[in-house]
Amino acid sequence: MKKIKVVGAGGIGSWLLQPLALYLNYSGGDEDVVLTVIDGDRYEPRNRDRQLFDRIGNKAEVAAERLKKEFPEISIRAYGEFVAPDSIEYLLEDGDTILLCVDNHKTRKLVSDFCRDLDSVVLISGGNEYTDGNIQVYVRKDRVDMTLPLANRFHPEIQRPKDRSPHEVGCGEQVAAEPQIIPTNFTIAALMLNAFWASSQGYLTYDEVYACIVGNNCRAVVRR
Repeated sequence: MKKIKVVGAGGIGSWLLQPLALYLNYSGGDEDVVLTVIDGDRYEPRNRDRQLFDRIGNKAEVAAERLKKEFPEISIRAYGEFVAPDSIEYLLEDGDTILLCVDNHKTRKLVSDFCRDLDSVVLISGGNEYTDGNIQVYVRKDRVDMTLPLANRFHPEIQRPKDRSPHEVGCGEQVAAEPQIIPTNFTIAALMLNAFWASSQGYLTYDEVYACIVGNNCRAVVRR
């Protein structure tokens, strides 16, 4: 069984889910595929300028509801909650392919550290600012790290995060978000989908990819 978890269904995740589900629906072969969407946040009217959704509600539940109608060949599930220290052990598990589409380093470190204790996992993380962004790929197989975890010496911002994860934000409090635009979100989503395909086919040759939409360029990096 293929187990794919998409963590975050907002700026990057909403654009990743549609082509990912399309690919899984028609390319799964005889193997059962389970696609799980995880997000504790809600779609609001203010998200319409750069996120793909058709009604207000929990992002994971709204996204899963829409995808189920279009792609009946795969099992699609939703968890309407954030990945946090008290939920990560039942949301993520050994053998998963995790597509991490969050906007904070605290959650990236939490997920990366958790994956280091698993036997085998593929973790693909994407993030962006206004016109540039990057993806990181962490592959662990039979308790051996094939690539560097997300929290490595090249990324001290993840090793020692100074921000907060969504589950740490109190009721009525809102974390100030940096402005983002569809072209950058879409670019990072596409790079994550590329990495997912390359990893699943045994073609992955890089650990990170940096992209800038101003110069319309991408640069793959090997960190091993």
